[in-house]
Amino acid sequence: MHDSATTVFVLSACLLLYLLFLYPLLLAVFPWRNRPPIAKDPALLRPVTVLLPVYNGEAFLRKKLESILALDYPRDLLQILVISDGSTDRTDAIADEFGSSGVRLLRVPRGGKAAALNAGIEQARGEILFFTDVRQELAPDSVRHLVACLADPSVGSVTGELHIVKGDSHEEADMGLYWRYEVWARKQMSRIDSIFGATGCIYAMPRKLVQPIPPDTLGDDAAFPLGAFFCGYRMILDPEAKAYDLASPLGSEFERRRRTLAGLWQAVVRRPELLGFRSRMWLHFLSHKVGRLALPWLALAALGSAFWLRSPWREATLGSAVTVTALAAFDSLLPQVWRIKRITSPARTTLVMLAASLCSITVFLVPPQRLWKRTIVGAEKLED
Repeated sequence: MHDSATTVFVLSACLLLYLLFLYPLLLAVFPWRNRPPIAKDPALLRPVTVLLPVYNGEAFLRKKLESILALDYPRDLLQILVISDGSTDRTDAIADEFGSSGVRLLRVPRGGKAAALNAGIEQARGEILFFTDVRQELAPDSVRHLVACLADPSVGSVTGELHIVKGDSHEEADMGLYWRYEVWARKQMSRIDSIFGATGCIYAMPRKLVQPIPPDTLGDDAAFPLGAFFCGYRMILDPEAKAYDLASPLGSEFERRRRTLAGLWQAVVRRPELLGFRSRMWLHFLSHKVGRLALPWLALAALGSAFWLRSPWREATLGSAVTVTALAAFDSLLPQVWRIKRITSPARTTLVMLAASLCSITVFLVPPQRLWKRTIVGAEKLED
């Protein structure tokens, strides 16, 4: 039993070390193949359809539409569709107020974001589809940068860089640090060849490459671009195209993280070729994406096998786990000004994110739409 436990522990620990430390190091220093720089054409202007799906987004819709109308892009080349997914608040009325500015309201029965986008795509006239969400503000030149990237014939989808406005709490700062790592990793993979998904509030694709997706899809920002990826195109990040979002509390991040990773489970099941050599970036997908799904299970395997390790490894491993759990448990009780929050907050954030990853497996146990929860930003709530 000791030998079997040791084997499980060592394998789990080695995989955890690879996913958390070695792969990011390889991504930073290993001389992967570099594709030529993206041939952006800033002078290229194509007709664009803005697709804005909304469910009960009255708290943010007015400011969002003002952000869209302030885009540095010819108004006669913009078709703006607000797709109201069965909203029951003032979403429809606010959208109608902008009718004279060229905003069109498309009301559909409540069916979820993917179904709303499918309905919007049917009405789209633009050569380029620009996907965005209701809460995040857009930089005026964001769409212009995305369209310029699509001038490169190798690019099938392009996403912008989401900037998280710094929050007041340590937990929000921790999530901001995680997001900065994610953006950095996407930049590295864009140089190598391609990323695997977009940021849902700011990405664009040629209309000809966009096909309808199943209405229960949780990750449209992966499902649409992956269709282009497997047709030989690249998905890239353009950091010059920017959107801005507010930080959200840790509990809200748990729900969003669970939903995002549930969407990743869907992508793995519906696109199994991502795991094989048919995918040009299979090693990166396994390391960067599948690794996130595996992290909590590897941690549980290492912790469970530690009970049968020989001393002093057993005591060291279990003692470390108890210490991290205790720090996380007390974090919410501590004032923000205490310096120990610099230790307890990362511990709590890490455990919450691992729990979200663990719970994402419920996508196979309940209807996917039940995983949609309201995202809390400050005092406001909305459906992403």
